[in-house]
Amino acid sequence: MSEVPNVTLALTPRTRARKKNPVWVRWSDDKLLDVRICDLGVTIEGTPVERRIAEVQKELSARGIDFCPYYWLSDEWFTPDGVPGVAIPFYLAHRRLARLELSQMLEVEGGAKAWCMRILRHEVGHAIDHAYRLQRRRLRQKLFGKSKTEYPEYYTPRPYSKSFVLHLDSWYAQSHPDEDFAETFAVWLTPQSMWRRRYAEWPALKKLEYMNELMREIARKEPLQTIKCIVDPLSQIKSTLRQHYQRKRKHYGIDYPNFYDRDLRRLFSDAPEFADNLSATQFLKRIRHDVRRLVGGWTSTYQYTIDQVLEDMISRCKELNLRLTTPEDRAKLDFTVLLTVQTMNYLHGGRHRVAL
Repeated sequence: MSEVPNVTLALTPRTRARKKNPVWVRWSDDKLLDVRICDLGVTIEGTPVERRIAEVQKELSARGIDFCPYYWLSDEWFTPDGVPGVAIPFYLAHRRLARLELSQMLEVEGGAKAWCMRILRHEVGHAIDHAYRLQRRRLRQKLFGKSKTEYPEYYTPRPYSKSFVLHLDSWYAQSHPDEDFAETFAVWLTPQSMWRRRYAEWPALKKLEYMNELMREIARKEPLQTIKCIVDPLSQIKSTLRQHYQRKRKHYGIDYPNFYDRDLRRLFSDAPEFADNLSATQFLKRIRHDVRRLVGGWTSTYQYTIDQVLEDMISRCKELNLRLTTPEDRAKLDFTVLLTVQTMNYLHGGRHRVAL
């Protein structure tokens, strides 16, 4: 943990012009993966995420809130306990690193502007919670729960619950009282969210109304927590990108055995009369990208996790020598439904990992 220097994120046009691309920009993925994270040499300055931070600050100012969190680059999104600042993943600091993230994890968390803004608002919710020590307030504890509640490694969401707002994917407000607070703050802060109409007759509306009153109370007030500390800054992360992604893929991987055989045999067959049909393995590889994207959108699940389920199913189809029994368009629809069901089983089985 190191002290934050008193510097601004803004760059002048002349400073921007002097910025040069790092030497690793044109390297292959395999070569780039051997670079230590501390040697990347990237900063927030001059990047799209810098402009998005400025937009969030304008949203705060429009609500009369003078508080300005501080930001630094690390290996993932997070706001440390008690710290009024936000860590941003390094891959958002350069397009080449974003491409590597995509190739390793199949998506770039916060890469699109709207996605990035949602995460930033959420993390600012944590930062403002810490800055004004709001966790200590009794009504805050009554509505959201106590911050000292232990974070679960997994949580089982209730998709139809109306006691929580919907902001980030995977019903994230349900994972912990602090996440509930940050999600509620993010919905409250989002311009034109029309939260009173959107959450009318939901128990979650009481939380939003409390947030509205709470933010009015602290508006123009100085934060109580002003110590600036950077946790796990890029300069101190000695692991290589390869080691980083090995750990990350393990974190988002799956840990249950093959149990798809019965369902796969309902869609495909190894019977002799289908021997001349397209193999299920070839078919699933062909539609892999499309169905992964569709199921990811429907279930709000990390695409890497879905891809691991897909990989397991493809392997089973090869081992069982299964082939198509219906036209491809029908088979694609049926398989997409099956994959959705299996993904939801994973989500609701208490094995969904806390990611932020």
